[in-house]
Amino acid sequence: MHPDSAMEKQPTILSSIACNLDANILSAAFPLLEEGKVEALEWSFDTLYWAEQVPDWFTELLSAYSEQKRLIGHGVFFSLLSSRWTKEQQQWLQKLQQLSLEFNFDHITEHFGFFTGQNFHYGAPLPIPYTDITLRIGQDRLKRIYEACQCPVGLENLAFAYSLDEVKQHGEFLEKLIEPVNGFVILDLHNLYCQLHNFSVSYDELIALYPMDRVREIHISGGSWEDSALGPDQKVRRDTHDDSVPKEVFQLLERTICRCPNLKYVVLEQLGNGLKTESSRTLFRHDFLEMERIVKLNASSLSTRPNELFLPPQLLLTGPAVEDEPLYEQQLQLSQILETAPSLERARQLLAASSLAQSDWKIESWEPYMLETAIHIAQKWKK
Repeated sequence: MHPDSAMEKQPTILSSIACNLDANILSAAFPLLEEGKVEALEWSFDTLYWAEQVPDWFTELLSAYSEQKRLIGHGVFFSLLSSRWTKEQQQWLQKLQQLSLEFNFDHITEHFGFFTGQNFHYGAPLPIPYTDITLRIGQDRLKRIYEACQCPVGLENLAFAYSLDEVKQHGEFLEKLIEPVNGFVILDLHNLYCQLHNFSVSYDELIALYPMDRVREIHISGGSWEDSALGPDQKVRRDTHDDSVPKEVFQLLERTICRCPNLKYVVLEQLGNGLKTESSRTLFRHDFLEMERIVKLNASSLSTRPNELFLPPQLLLTGPAVEDEPLYEQQLQLSQILETAPSLERARQLLAASSLAQSDWKIESWEPYMLETAIHIAQKWKK
């Protein structure tokens, strides 16, 4: 592999891939790495927190990008908005601190939301009410991530929402969350595509609600369609990362780059379970080359832009972790309902009888097909 050849020049926007210790991902990416096409790597570092041994060659690959400040870290398992501080989160931060001494991360990112499950560290992230206490919890956790890594910290927009009101409030809430750390946003365009489809909202209307000057990284990926029991025409778009990039997402990339004055990375993501065949790996490489084409075409007119560093102005942390017991109990109740409800109707009955009823969760306005999707997500990842 020859990553150095991709790093001899200094492009304004770096064409990157999400590359983890996964045989299928590495097989798909190897020709791109060997040709020096990959200008930066995004590594989901916490997937290897508990690995007994990491191969030397993989560490060397990470180090090659790290030495050029072209390695970015993407967290998966922190569960940012869980409202009780856990030992798993503390251990996560300790591991991140150790890794940050070993590798020179250009930035670290996490997902918005909380995970279902008894300890909130499994599954896929789901949304939480946009309240003052949620804001305080999220800001507290982001400060702790910064203290561990000592580099810019960002948050990814969420694909899933229960209602259109949630979708419209998401960008503003992300901006408030990252404000104390002077953080940035990963704008995942497939996540945006999910919301455009699932809530029949226009691109122009939705993109105007995001802080585009805060976008330092863009993700593109594929996903899947899920049928709904509510009718044959009610398909839900899911952010499953297990297929090639739809043409609509490439079109979103073309429309979005010029709106992001501080964009530095565009990252192609796909899970290894979607790259098991040679044809899927070939499609992955084609997707990368199409992404690279769009990036170069748009970056050529933006080459004089300065890049915002996104570092907090001062030391951030004081006092113990922010927690909220009533919100924690509601998260537990919601997880239990989503993981065990045998049907959509039963889930609605249980929610109506829970402490989430007539609360900031606004369950009364949740779209039934999105609640049904949340049940599928939670039960798929149930541990």
